[in-house]
Amino acid sequence: MKILKKLLLFLLVIFIIAQFFGPEKNEGNIASVNTFLTETNPPEDVKQILKNACFDCHSDHTRYPWYDNITPVNYWLAEHVEDGKKHFNVSKWSSYSDKKKDHKLEELTEEVERKSMPLESYTWAHSDAKLSQEQIDAVVKWVEMARIKYVFMKEPQ
Repeated sequence: MKILKKLLLFLLVIFIIAQFFGPEKNEGNIASVNTFLTETNPPEDVKQILKNACFDCHSDHTRYPWYDNITPVNYWLAEHVEDGKKHFNVSKWSSYSDKKKDHKLEELTEEVERKSMPLESYTWAHSDAKLSQEQIDAVVKWVEMARIKYVFMKEPQ
């Protein structure tokens, strides 16, 4: 029993020390999404959906929940954000070619229609990010309109 107590005490000390370390936060300027919003021109309801369900993982600005201060949860969240940005980062929108912009919008529609995005693990803690069918339809309609611009502007292959 003494060994178990010592082991638990050791693990507690390690856990406490780990709280002083954490990954770098994704706390860029929220204005970094403005180019995307200006160019794709979503209606107000879709802007709110994007803010609540997409931008935390798919932009250079994340609104962190209180539990992000707990190690190892903060490493798990940082990995999700980094992975999301790797696939689609609206803060880098101006660096995408028209062909890539069209493709990213097409992927956005596919992911939302399949209900793959936002991730279920994200909506557990962010209930306002869970999309209703009406919200999904609004996003799809907006993307269809936004893509028209890129379909005709695609660079020659």
